[in-house]
Amino acid sequence: MARTVVVTGGTAGIGLACAEKFAAEGWNVGIVARAPARLRETENLLRAKGVLALGIETDVADHAAVERAAERFERELGPIEVWVNNAMATVVAAAHRIEPDEYKRVTDVTYHGQVFGTLAALKRMRTRGRGAIVQINSVLGIRPFPLQAAYAGAKGAALNFTNALRSELYHEGLPVTLTSVFLPAVNTPQFSGWARNRTGRRQIAPNPVYDPRLCAEAVHFAVEHPRRDIWVGRTSVLASVLQRVWPNAGDVQAKSGWDAQLSDERFAENEGNLFKPGEGPARLHGPFGDRMSSARRAFWTSRQRDVAVLGGVAFLAAHLAFLAGRRLGDR
Repeated sequence: MARTVVVTGGTAGIGLACAEKFAAEGWNVGIVARAPARLRETENLLRAKGVLALGIETDVADHAAVERAAERFERELGPIEVWVNNAMATVVAAAHRIEPDEYKRVTDVTYHGQVFGTLAALKRMRTRGRGAIVQINSVLGIRPFPLQAAYAGAKGAALNFTNALRSELYHEGLPVTLTSVFLPAVNTPQFSGWARNRTGRRQIAPNPVYDPRLCAEAVHFAVEHPRRDIWVGRTSVLASVLQRVWPNAGDVQAKSGWDAQLSDERFAENEGNLFKPGEGPARLHGPFGDRMSSARRAFWTSRQRDVAVLGGVAFLAAHLAFLAGRRLGDR
């Protein structure tokens, strides 16, 4: 019997890549998103792979709507064994230029959306004593960049919620796995005008830029081989290591972090998909196909990251000892 997975924000980019990956592996797929036309298109794409697919128009910021969607998925597709919280929203702007209602909306979608999806999934998994919940997070959730205050704040909140909940599941002895997948810059339609932009310059993805399908591989790996955390792409794992070893590294690189996200092309302020769905068909990629990494297995687990952290600490300790020795020798 086919298993069932639910993916929020599953009609484009990383969410669509996850939906297609699980469908290719024989899973029935439930899709949560806001755009009816893309939902129908995504259903057809997935059904062509020989599985059941159901798209439900839902705003993940609406807890009652998420709960209703979960009920219908179980009724029409079967018991939910995996829930992937992928839906997000952002505003690209300096913190003082983001309006209060924009902060609230980014938080409602990116943080509360993960909370509500997790609660809906856990409610059902708890009764069966099994399941996996995958939280799509970001390198910005652990090492914030300039121009990303609203999004980074929401992702940081989602990470702390997930870690707190995981400790509760351990306490209960409930065998439901929780994995955070940290993403680098990914070539998705968010960069095609879906992100609300208040900078006056066109947003770009800093190098290296990864394929959404690599992210989907990491999510599928997290389900089949549960891990606490997974980092996709070398930039995400490097940021995690630096945050542990040298927390102010990002602060001293503020100038490069700012410019790496913006081109020189002028860009009129746009509304984006913050309060309404973005336009366009169901598609995986954004505008950076010419410089997208072809890697298909570039992700790291918690254990591998911790080894890198220890290596970084050992290197710094050796370097400091060397400098101290030189100072003593100069006396």
